[in-house]
Amino acid sequence: MGDKFSAFSKNHILDIYKIVMGILLATGFVVSVIGVDGMLTTILWSTIGALLFAGMIFLVIKQHLLPYLIKRFMEAGVTLLVIVTLVFLLLRLMPGGPFDSERALPAEVMANIAAKYKLDAPLLEQYTHYLGNLLKGDLGESYKYLGRPVSSIISDTFPVSLQLGVYALILSYLIGIPLGVIAASKHNTWVDTGSMFLAMGGVTLPSFLVASLFILIFSFQFQILPPALWEGPLYYILPVVTLGIRPAAIIARLTRSSVLDVIRSDFVRTARAKGLAERVVLFKHVLRNSLIPVLTYSGPLIADIISGAFIIEIIFAVPGMGRHLILSVTNRDYPLVLGVALLFSVLLVVSNLLVDIFYAIVDPRIKLAA
Repeated sequence: MGDKFSAFSKNHILDIYKIVMGILLATGFVVSVIGVDGMLTTILWSTIGALLFAGMIFLVIKQHLLPYLIKRFMEAGVTLLVIVTLVFLLLRLMPGGPFDSERALPAEVMANIAAKYKLDAPLLEQYTHYLGNLLKGDLGESYKYLGRPVSSIISDTFPVSLQLGVYALILSYLIGIPLGVIAASKHNTWVDTGSMFLAMGGVTLPSFLVASLFILIFSFQFQILPPALWEGPLYYILPVVTLGIRPAAIIARLTRSSVLDVIRSDFVRTARAKGLAERVVLFKHVLRNSLIPVLTYSGPLIADIISGAFIIEIIFAVPGMGRHLILSVTNRDYPLVLGVALLFSVLLVVSNLLVDIFYAIVDPRIKLAA
């Protein structure tokens, strides 16, 4: 009796947790889109973060994931060290230096600048100096935005890039998964053909061409949406849709293929033989088991969307990291390039780790072990 009550309570607590998180995330999304700012928004997102952290701790304990997480964090540390080392060496191997494009300066001034940033030191000394500062949380000072730490530039611009990426990610799931399910459920019909034709167009059309067409049609022809900047919900629509089209198309194709595989499985035939409605079979038995390939794609997708946002940011004049990244590469701004590369490497590692953990949630047959 006690065990049954315990199991009953756990299931209900888990259901309540999912409902509360769904409501809070939906509210947070709406509040972010309409641009509400203030103490209430801070409390809302702090609550979401605390509940997500509590949920992760519960999952780690329940699934015995602590050894697995320790192993993954150690692998992540080695991966990040390799990436930082490679980017550091590649930057030094690039022709030209960070101050070569400046106007002609006396040799003494150039020597002082090189000494200030330790560019005159041996390569190994520069590398160990950078790693030492990195371990202290210091990403260095930009060579082109004089006096500005790299961490300050990233903290000012990354939230905008993250906001754009998260909206595009949500949009890609909202479009891609239903489109894939509809196409699979109407297999070999005009609905299936039309859906996959749209998905193929979304995959093949380059983002800069889609962005230009959207600006031409919606901003100049019909004049219903602003062509640039990031100042409110109306400004979000064109860049978010442009960025979300390609991942939505890929997700639709993945979902359709996976649903078609699962829908022919024995347990689906058994569910139908029991007399369950097709809607119940599709959403309760097929969809959940079809999400594994979509989840697999989600890890790289997150980094892909945020890094792909740079071109979109430049086209729509969104004040994110895109402009700084492009300029930092062309200007040989070593600390800024290294800082951005490290940031995206961390994003990729963390997103892949979260995807692995979600595997265990979606499919309990999958066990994560160290």
